Amino acid sequence: MPEKLYGMLSTSAGMEKWFLRSCLYKKTDGKQCEPAEACTAHCTYRFLWYGYDDSVNENGKILVANEPDVFCFTFNGNGETDMKVRITLEKVGEGTLVTLKQYDIPEDERGRSHWHLGCMEGWTFYLANFKSVAEGGLDLRNKDTAITGVINS
Repeated sequence: MPEKLYGMLSTSAGMEKWFLRSCLYKKTDGKQCEPAEACTAHCTYRFLWYGYDDSVNENGKILVANEPDVFCFTFNGNGETDMKVRITLEKVGEGTLVTLKQYDIPEDERGRSHWHLGCMEGWTFYLANFKSVAEGGLDLRNKDTAITGVINS
């Protein structure tokens, strides 16, 4: 099972099933990864979400892509911070334990409110959606552009 879940992180098609409206991974030579092609360390990305226009985006770099169990990337407000996200997949009995850690979060007031609380809220929803999509295929995201400002966009 970690292999299936790893593909939901490392491929554009996988990320778009549970997390993003659009995921673009580019190789170090600048060529775009195919939707089902796993990205590797040093690839770059561009993330876009449902419920937001294209001006709300995240651009960063894949730091670790250690198939089948570790995926780590910058998640830093397009260079505003030094934050990173590390996702590990560990086989436990018949299932897989998914652990997400966002770290190097600024300790100032904006860091505490925007990054600590805001990202905690977002990751809680998206990890629940990851589980829902992986186990049964049901995507819980709001894709209606008329409905904005909700946690599941």
